[in-house]
Amino acid sequence: MSYKKPTKAVITDAGFASRFLPITKTVPKGMIPLGAKPIMQYVVEECVAGGIKSIIIVATHEGKPIYEDFFNNPCEKIYKQLESQGKLDRFESVREVLHMADITVIEQDPSLPYGNGSPIASAKPYLEEDEAFVALYSDDLIFGEGDVKTLIEAYEKNPEAKAIITAQEMPQEVWKKYGMIALKDEGKMTLSHIVEKPAKPEDSPSNLTSYGRYLLTPEVFEHLVPGNTGLDNELWTVDAITKLAEEGDVIVTKSKGKWLTTGDPDNYRKAFDEFYKLEG
Repeated sequence: MSYKKPTKAVITDAGFASRFLPITKTVPKGMIPLGAKPIMQYVVEECVAGGIKSIIIVATHEGKPIYEDFFNNPCEKIYKQLESQGKLDRFESVREVLHMADITVIEQDPSLPYGNGSPIASAKPYLEEDEAFVALYSDDLIFGEGDVKTLIEAYEKNPEAKAIITAQEMPQEVWKKYGMIALKDEGKMTLSHIVEKPAKPEDSPSNLTSYGRYLLTPEVFEHLVPGNTGLDNELWTVDAITKLAEEGDVIVTKSKGKWLTTGDPDNYRKAFDEFYKLEG
């Protein structure tokens, strides 16, 4: 069965982000800034550049009002102040945020188990049954051409695929930190499975790393259910994608940009350095 090309994206930021405490006691991880914009805004911009029209942000109970304020508050007081000062050009960046896309912010379903698959499962009621969708983790940033565009282009060429995932070649010294891709067919670039954090280099099936950029069909929700928890009794998106790969083709496509995670302070610093290198 084939599904319509995605027009919706799900972006997740529903974890505790304990590695960034104390700031994440109050501020969602995706609202930590790079320059004058929060990380989440760059992820939203990637979606818009890829042709996405509607975005569902899945947040914690505490994070939901913060995201709603950022993407929907017209800031009339700031506008009037800048207008009186003749500095309305500074408000243009706010206007851009308010008109980026149709953005809905929801809370993660509290009945679901812990795990990075639960925020995606929480968004199911907001998605179409006959349309694929894009799922993104908000702590993954792509510098250069965004992965959303790459994912959708790959789906247009492989409309029968159960899912499309992006990958990036990574040096051997970091394989132990990430999910490493095993291909079923190297010519067709179809997924067999993903080896999570291989202990030794020889345990890694390739140099291709999987990260939080996926194009998924609604069939994924058959596997993102509470009874399908895996490692550490968590609900994992990768486990659901592996199940899809057992049922049909999951296509692996290489990123055309440069992926950097911001999921911990050390990698956030590296992303910050890369950002300013590119900004000049």
